[in-house]
Amino acid sequence: MTDLNVRDVIIVGSGPAGLSAAIYATRAGLRPLVISSSAAGGQIATTDLVDNYPGIEDITGAELGQRLWDHAEHLGAEFEFDQVVSIDRREGGSLFEVVCEGGSLRARSVIYAAGASPRKAGFAGENRFGGRGVSYCATCDGMFYRGKEVFVVGGGNTACEEALYLAKVASSVTLVVRKDHLRAMRSLRDAVLSSPMIKVRYLTRIEGVEGESLIERVVLASVDALGVPTREELSFAPGGVGVFVSVGQVPQSAPVCRLAELDDQGYVVTRPDMSVATPGLFCAGDVRATPLRQAITAASDGAIAATSAARYVGVLGD
Repeated sequence: MTDLNVRDVIIVGSGPAGLSAAIYATRAGLRPLVISSSAAGGQIATTDLVDNYPGIEDITGAELGQRLWDHAEHLGAEFEFDQVVSIDRREGGSLFEVVCEGGSLRARSVIYAAGASPRKAGFAGENRFGGRGVSYCATCDGMFYRGKEVFVVGGGNTACEEALYLAKVASSVTLVVRKDHLRAMRSLRDAVLSSPMIKVRYLTRIEGVEGESLIERVVLASVDALGVPTREELSFAPGGVGVFVSVGQVPQSAPVCRLAELDDQGYVVTRPDMSVATPGLFCAGDVRATPLRQAITAASDGAIAATSAARYVGVLGD
């Protein structure tokens, strides 16, 4: 007799990987439950403009995420808002127990697509002024700095995207780059370097931010052309400056760390079919070790993971 309280598959995460998995799982005949702790689309929802998703030339991240969510829901996927704490094997290894803050759920298979969260830069005052001058999302918080000066920490694709977005609203943008070059793709580099609103400070880092309730001083540490270290303290009116940190991601792999192999950066190591060492567990998207983390690759991961899960539970043949 089938236990209706046991899901065919539980999908953790509502980014492109998780929602793509939900779409493919329902089409394969599974009954997926998506556990989401964020808005539709996950981190993609915080992206101002997505212009590299095939077939869609110009769309906001929030709209793309909502379209994916609506598609999965239309096909029959169910959703629950909760935070996953851990995932374990139960009942002789035949079922998974997904432990959430709101309770426990059981499933024959799990697709873990919880993604990654922003990495902190580590400067003094970063934690203290989080949400009060220090931010990790330009599209989320950029409007609070309309007409103000902002700093963006980082030199990769996301940092350049953040700087270009902030250049639309801030009075000036300073991109603080530790290295002597930008690591972003050429189109982004060219856009940043040609923008009159963006100043790039190479071989520079933020040493700290200071103030009372809001940031009033930003301390920069640099190396000049002769290799001599310099220290510069910039003063602002309280609340007149913002610091946006964009220095990479931290994979949210803790709930599956006992069930899957992690690489030296904490990303889940998967096989080509998105499976891991524990049978029935599949990982997809930004949480796994992959050479490219984009919406399109995450969606592809989700499709593969769902198809693999369907085969695992016996819905699809080999």
